[in-house]
Amino acid sequence: MKIADLVDKARDTITVRRVYSEPFEKDGVTVITAAAVGGGVGAGLGKDEKGQEGEGGGFGVSGRPVGAYVINGGRVSWYPAIDVNRLVTGLAVVAVAFLVTRSQVAGARAKADRD
Repeated sequence: MKIADLVDKARDTITVRRVYSEPFEKDGVTVITAAAVGGGVGAGLGKDEKGQEGEGGGFGVSGRPVGAYVINGGRVSWYPAIDVNRLVTGLAVVAVAFLVTRSQVAGARAKADRD
């Protein structure tokens, strides 16, 4: 794939349509979901020792839900999405940091008491 084609494809992929869904309505309530979308492109070209030219690259896109706008009776409300995996990971990191710090403090106190 040529670099210009790659950039065009990445531009077409990372659009506002990936961030906000098409609104859908049921019983007079409209919902528009939203996501955090990010991406990157990398490409390069060069020659080898025989003078042959080559080029290539790639791109990646990631997304995660962040919430939804709900329109009901002329009022707009934001409902954030809760990422349970991120929440559990954060709590686990805090717990491990607490346990490591606690054991280090206990060891330092025990050493100070012996001296």
